[in-house]
Amino acid sequence: MTTVGYEIALATLADIDGILELQEENLSYRGGMLSVALSREWFEKTLSEMPVIVTRNEGRIVGFLVSSSFTAFAKVPVIESMLRVYPGDDGSYVYGPVCVAHSERGRGLAPRMFAALRTQLSGREGILFIRRDNAASLKAHLKMGIREVGEFTHRDVVHTVLAYKS
Repeated sequence: MTTVGYEIALATLADIDGILELQEENLSYRGGMLSVALSREWFEKTLSEMPVIVTRNEGRIVGFLVSSSFTAFAKVPVIESMLRVYPGDDGSYVYGPVCVAHSERGRGLAPRMFAALRTQLSGREGILFIRRDNAASLKAHLKMGIREVGEFTHRDVVHTVLAYKS
């Protein structure tokens, strides 16, 4: 599980192309597990409001972890469903999506991005959902100390709601 040569950092506007490329490769319609495609404009706005963590390897984006306000996902049905199950406390935020390039998985990059995010948002609660059938992601998040707090069904798919406090 070597991470030599990887840089974990706050995303900049220059990283958006790489984030969008990695997101596209991992969307559900392409066989991935990402549920929502976020636009360039969404990332530009979010980067000005909340931390987005990236992993770079030789200048290429190989991972990203988004944090965002609840309002950034206003009117997104799957997020609305999650928040009905578990609305969090004052100051809570949406954790995710998180994505690591297929070729880079198993190197401990997701936990390192999570640690960087927790440092940025100390004392605040993060809330996320994972498809129940995404066993690898559920296992990884539980291993990072994130706890299950509920469950919901969206478009006939069962999702687990998880939360943590930094």
